[in-house]
Amino acid sequence: MSVAVVNSSTVTEFVKDTAKFDGFVNEWFAMIDKNGDGKLSRDEIRGGFGMFLALDSESQPQEEMFKRFDEDGNGALDLKEFKSLMTEIMHAVARGIGGSPIIVVLGKDSLLIKAVQHELATRSSPS
Repeated sequence: MSVAVVNSSTVTEFVKDTAKFDGFVNEWFAMIDKNGDGKLSRDEIRGGFGMFLALDSESQPQEEMFKRFDEDGNGALDLKEFKSLMTEIMHAVARGIGGSPIIVVLGKDSLLIKAVQHELATRSSPS
């Protein structure tokens, strides 16, 4: 675990860095896609971050999420659809944090850790 000071720009600047954000999305997709078929089923989504999104087997929020992000209607999220979901989640986190800095405790696999690492790398790299 680590402690960091973040605000909304920590997250939004990470999402704007397409290469870094795409790497993050690909990493999470691969981690959640337990059977390696290139699609995320409802069970995989629930297992991957169901607790984070408060999803259970009878979850109305999960059904709403699939209605919104499963663009081709095949009952699973492909990488493109998952990226749309992750972008929305990260923007929601940024809105929740707001512009004032807050102190957060981050687990090694938390959604925010990559954004914090991105911010730290950006600050330490020469301009």
